[in-house]
Amino acid sequence: MHPTSPPAGPARPRRRRSLAGRLFAVQVVIVGAVVAGGAVLAYLFTAGRAEDTARHQVTAVALSLADAPTVREAATGPDPSAVLQPYAQRVRTDTGVDFVTVMDPRGIRWTHPDPAQIGRPFLGHIDQAQQGRLQQETYTGTLGPSVRVVAPVYDDGHHVVALVSAGITVDNISARLRTPLLALVGIAAGALALGAAASYLLAARLRRHTHGMDAEELAHLYDYHQATLHSVREGLVLLDRDHRVLLCNDAARELLRLADPVGQPTVRQLDLPSSLTRALESAEPVRDEVHLTAERVLLLNTSPVGPGLGTVVTLRDHTELQGLTGELDTVKGIASALDAQAHEAANRLHAVVSLIELGRHREAVEFATAELALAQRLTDQVVGAVGEPVLAALLLGKAAQAAERGVELHLTEDSRIDDGVLPDRLTPRDLVTLLGNLIDNAVDAAIENAAQAAPEVRVTARTDDGHLLLRVADTGAGVDPAAADEVFRRGWTTKQHGRGLGLALVAQTARRNGGDVRLGDPGRPGGGAVLTVRLPLQRPAVDA
Repeated sequence: MHPTSPPAGPARPRRRRSLAGRLFAVQVVIVGAVVAGGAVLAYLFTAGRAEDTARHQVTAVALSLADAPTVREAATGPDPSAVLQPYAQRVRTDTGVDFVTVMDPRGIRWTHPDPAQIGRPFLGHIDQAQQGRLQQETYTGTLGPSVRVVAPVYDDGHHVVALVSAGITVDNISARLRTPLLALVGIAAGALALGAAASYLLAARLRRHTHGMDAEELAHLYDYHQATLHSVREGLVLLDRDHRVLLCNDAARELLRLADPVGQPTVRQLDLPSSLTRALESAEPVRDEVHLTAERVLLLNTSPVGPGLGTVVTLRDHTELQGLTGELDTVKGIASALDAQAHEAANRLHAVVSLIELGRHREAVEFATAELALAQRLTDQVVGAVGEPVLAALLLGKAAQAAERGVELHLTEDSRIDDGVLPDRLTPRDLVTLLGNLIDNAVDAAIENAAQAAPEVRVTARTDDGHLLLRVADTGAGVDPAAADEVFRRGWTTKQHGRGLGLALVAQTARRNGGDVRLGDPGRPGGGAVLTVRLPLQRPAVDA
């Protein structure tokens, strides 16, 4: 029996090369190809230049000998070889060519580096030189392949009396190329090494920035990044060091009412409220800071990214939460007022019981009837004038709350709102925000000025020319005309411990419903402030 081999474990997935590794390999191949191509071109250029230089050199030597008087005189003398052989050897040595051959017009050598070749025919073409023209060629002679030139020698009668040939062997030309070729190889190797080192450093830097991920992983990460940005419900904005918008997700665009802010010079170009712009440009981090736009209440957080790199901004919509907080404050106030009324009713009931026990029945009935009529009068007035249940309940609750604080709240005689008149888009929450904040501010102002005038708040609620009109007047100290433009700005307040948010929310809610709020008192004599809200009943809400 053969021993059973252990089961093979799961094959490890082959790790794909990172993006930096791929780029490094591509760069090395490109650098190697460029360096090799450059080296080949340089070699060909150098070889061509070396051959041209050799041809020019032998041409100069041949022409110089052809014009030399010694060569002309010896060519017509009785023994040309005796005179020209030593002369040609000196010229060959001095000029650095491989051979200098002087021959008769038929091509029989008079001189040669190898004396045994004297008297033999010249190996090469001389037909053009015999006709009086300079002849150039590369030919294989007794010394091997050589670049040579044959020039004619003329006598005084301009007849060809001899031929002069000078040449440099191909081996000698190759030897001359050896030094520059070695230098070229060294330069190419250095360039290749330098290019590879630069590519490696660049790839290492890229690997650090990409955390060793390949292109597919980076693509997946980008897809996840985009999906996260579009799915997150919080607004996210990235700013660079110059406060330009680098990134803005869908939630941020919706919260800030922006079309496409990326590429704006600064956040000042985004037409945001001044307080929000200052917070975005601040170098200090911001934590849970409330800001109001034209339609929303935003909770802002900012966090700097590194030293001078930029800022990460997150935005959360607190409009609904702020509305619920306002409603909760109203309910708490009403509950407190009802508790106070219950306590007061108990006191009055004890008074009635005590009168009965004392046998003062008539006084007990008169006291109870007067208190009941006083409480019922305001209720009948509010219910009879305001058919909208939310407004009616809010007015009754605020009246009780004001009475608890010593302020008389009156509903003017011209108030009239029938049930079903208000549009569906005007939610009960918006009504509470509008009228509740106006009454609260008026009550506070009346109490602060109680030493100058009896605390009183007058409320008008009616429909007027296709609009809902809500007007609240108080007996407070009024508003300085110089601050009229600042009243509805977030943070403006005359209270010692106020947040300056109520009137800003009123203005925001009015704009969101297509209306406005104004400070003033048309035709009303006396002091105090008057705030009037007008909302269209038919026109749809207008975007800021």
